[in-house]
Amino acid sequence: MGELIAVTGATGRIGRRVVGRLAEAGAEVRALGRDPARLAALPVTDTRTASYDDGAGMRAALDGAATLFLVSAHEAPGRVRTHATAVDAAVAAGVRRIVYLSYLNAAPHATFTFARDHWHTEQHIRSTGLPFTFLRDSTYQADLVAMASSEGVLRGPAADGRVGAVTHDDVADSAAAVLLGEGHDDVTYDMTGPEALSFDEVAAALSAASGRTVTYHPETREEAYASRAVYDAPEWEVEGWVTSYEAVAVGEMDDVSDDVRTLTGHPPQSFAEFLAAHPESYRRLLSR
Repeated sequence: MGELIAVTGATGRIGRRVVGRLAEAGAEVRALGRDPARLAALPVTDTRTASYDDGAGMRAALDGAATLFLVSAHEAPGRVRTHATAVDAAVAAGVRRIVYLSYLNAAPHATFTFARDHWHTEQHIRSTGLPFTFLRDSTYQADLVAMASSEGVLRGPAADGRVGAVTHDDVADSAAAVLLGEGHDDVTYDMTGPEALSFDEVAAALSAASGRTVTYHPETREEAYASRAVYDAPEWEVEGWVTSYEAVAVGEMDDVSDDVRTLTGHPPQSFAEFLAAHPESYRRLLSR
């Protein structure tokens, strides 16, 4: 039996995929999450219920783990503090390596406000002195689909910028390769697709896949805030939504990396390939 790998966010879109890949490889896996019923549906028997902001609970849940795969928490004003609590619990539990799911071009002054949280979390992980690996995700291709309204409009202040979006499966494959492999200590990998698309090109790909005309409507910042006011979301959340497009506009999301291929041995999936393989992702665009 190998060393224990603990996976947080184990019932989420990345976490459950990683748990499945590690289990298939015969690794010793412990799945952490907040919902016991959803944890019970995973293909592993070692599961623990724990919340990132519960330091004592996280420490107990991580007892005996050699490696921690830390999936970032949901966006919130105190997310950096929440991440720090989980990281400190891992150190106290004796974890010897942390693999963190970060964000592309994370920086203290990143245009995308949520990317700043990832940079501060990376710095906290560095401060522990433990070996680390950062997987910096681009936008997910599935989320590009979700950005299109049921009326078939992509709307946001992305101007004519481009985004090298990636699939959840390619990120999970890369994470599993890092968690099971060697030589990844103190390395940062960029997780992107094989191409950087403008939102006009995203709309064209959605049109070709769905058979329905999908268009991109570039907004000003003021228009973007106004069009999202109907959601009655807190200011920090709306700012995150709007700045995610603005990061595309200023060129902070147009990176295209070969790191997925390097880690997995296969090329990352293109957006057209993703749409062909997942028609359920745009089904709502078909009902008019």
